[in-house]
Amino acid sequence: MKKNPAFPARPWLPQEDQAVARAWHDLVETARATVRDGLVAGTSGNVSARVIPDRPAVATEDLVLITPTGVPYDRLGPEDAVAVTLDGRQVLGTLKPTSELPLHLAVYRTGTARAVVHTHAPHATAVSTLVDTLPPVHYMAAALGGPVRTAPYALYGSEELAGHLLEALRDRTGCLLRNHGTVTTGDTLTQALDRTAQLEWMCRVWLLASSVPDHTPALLDEGQLADAAERLRGYGQPGG
Repeated sequence: MKKNPAFPARPWLPQEDQAVARAWHDLVETARATVRDGLVAGTSGNVSARVIPDRPAVATEDLVLITPTGVPYDRLGPEDAVAVTLDGRQVLGTLKPTSELPLHLAVYRTGTARAVVHTHAPHATAVSTLVDTLPPVHYMAAALGGPVRTAPYALYGSEELAGHLLEALRDRTGCLLRNHGTVTTGDTLTQALDRTAQLEWMCRVWLLASSVPDHTPALLDEGQLADAAERLRGYGQPGG
């Protein structure tokens, strides 16, 4: 793997902090799942998690663990962990962070999310070229906070894109990026990844339904989505 000369070796390793080590393991597994599930191709997409280190000597503030740029996820090991502070200063690792670092940091600086998953999911990316808001064809839109918005196009890795993202994510936990892909957030990496899968599935459903000649998909109204949101609050096992 090509090392990043701008960031020399750090005086500590991720294995020295259990919280960082666990979070990095989960992050790598999540990144690999995006490839396995067909949500990205090659090294596209990126994943991050906000973590509180176990050891004050390691860091005195939350860290953002994030996938490095241009490295296949199946080649990432414990020694490849990359972490930055909320102001973007790299404090762990010698690999360069993903070019979408501004996008991830914007989410963490302005909300309570603990995980972010960004993909180039094919059906969702297709939908991002067609609509400003994903039509609510299914009640699972309520699980993302309501009808999913499409952020205007901006160059990947730019502060402009990060700004568009924040507006699209207002009161939502997922959005589309025009001609680009998806972003979902969550309290955990598992939750963020599940929201990506739900968003990709809803986009596929809408594409299928809207492709039927001489028919228009039935859509849910605000009241129906509100009812679904209320029901979904009790979904799953207690404490799960």
